[in-house]
Amino acid sequence: MQNIILLMHCPDQKGIIAAVTDFIHHYKGNIIYIDQYVDRINNTFFMRVEVEANGGSASFSEFQTNFNNSLGVQFGLKCDFYLKNHRPRMAVFVSQYDHCLYDILAQQQSGRLHCEIPFIISNHTVLQTISDRFDIPFYHIPITKENKLEAEQAQLKLLKEHNIESIVLARYMQILTAQIIDQYPQKVINIHHSFLPAFPGAKPYHSAFERGVKIIGATSHYVTEDLDAGPIIEQDTVRVSHGHEVKDFLEKGQDLERLVLLRALKLHCDRKIMVYNNKTVVFN
Repeated sequence: MQNIILLMHCPDQKGIIAAVTDFIHHYKGNIIYIDQYVDRINNTFFMRVEVEANGGSASFSEFQTNFNNSLGVQFGLKCDFYLKNHRPRMAVFVSQYDHCLYDILAQQQSGRLHCEIPFIISNHTVLQTISDRFDIPFYHIPITKENKLEAEQAQLKLLKEHNIESIVLARYMQILTAQIIDQYPQKVINIHHSFLPAFPGAKPYHSAFERGVKIIGATSHYVTEDLDAGPIIEQDTVRVSHGHEVKDFLEKGQDLERLVLLRALKLHCDRKIMVYNNKTVVFN
């Protein structure tokens, strides 16, 4: 018995759901989850389905081929297929902030974050003690303006050697170039310290404090070549007031960052996100 996850989209038209469920019934599969959404403006249909199916890896391949050759052709339907019990391999990039890293590693080792973390990459060494504590390999790859492309080539070498499928930037204070982004489209997840694109720069909480804001937020998104402009996965806010100081903003903001990033990672690893026109469709 294996569970297959299907994420699909196509031009909206009659009969899609019936055709998909009939195909699964013919395959002797049992639907245990189904959800769909129609983007009326772009006339696009989206659906996520989980199927219980008998058979081994060969039947999974056969399922994909037959699905694409029949429904893909009939409806112009594009579908991604995943085995639910497969744990995607995710690399963690960090710099010197530890709040997101701790939560990611703890949730992963407890089984609440469904992935494997083969290693951590950092441009500093200060967080190596955390990787040692969790018994995860740590690679220090320093980055300067002069060696950035060479450093990314070293990172790519590690990513390829370890068959990495996704990357999380857990407060990694470097801008990735197309050299990496193009190899992992819609698979690099970042956490940003505001509702994008407000308060950019190195000291966003100081800027927010000076403006006297009443809420602060955090945004997790997929990384694109356009800085902080990729498809948004998850956002949240917390209220603040004139009675709070900068250190309070930092504490509240960092708590929010780790929660929002973890929610985004869980959605990504559980295959509940579809990206379309630089937006996301996120299924429950």
